[in-house]
Amino acid sequence: MSSAQLRERWAGLEKSAPPNVPTALLRRMLAQRLQERRFGALPAAVMRELERVARGNMAPAPKSSPPLLTPGARLVREWNGPTICVEVREEGFWWQDRSWRSLSEIAREVTGARWSGPRFFGLQSRG
Repeated sequence: MSSAQLRERWAGLEKSAPPNVPTALLRRMLAQRLQERRFGALPAAVMRELERVARGNMAPAPKSSPPLLTPGARLVREWNGPTICVEVREEGFWWQDRSWRSLSEIAREVTGARWSGPRFFGLQSRG
């Protein structure tokens, strides 16, 4: 797209005047906005990390601790149709009328593969 086409597209998309930036940068900014509209914006944690680095703080961000599972909590996950509902108990986990020592054992039973239980139930992000 030409510079004029990019500026016209920006104005139509954002309902505001395009920023006064070089054409190459406007092209990238427009592409990002279109992707955000289609797939969603960056997660809040990623935005915070980018802002932290932009301020000049290059030290690694402190790791957040995983959520604390208290007895009585329920973990719910849909897997290939069925919904898996696990209850957290003092002595472990309760699923399918029996006690399990770990979430990983349950994830393995459900999937037939070696999974991280906390990751399978969404308690831990990848990486």
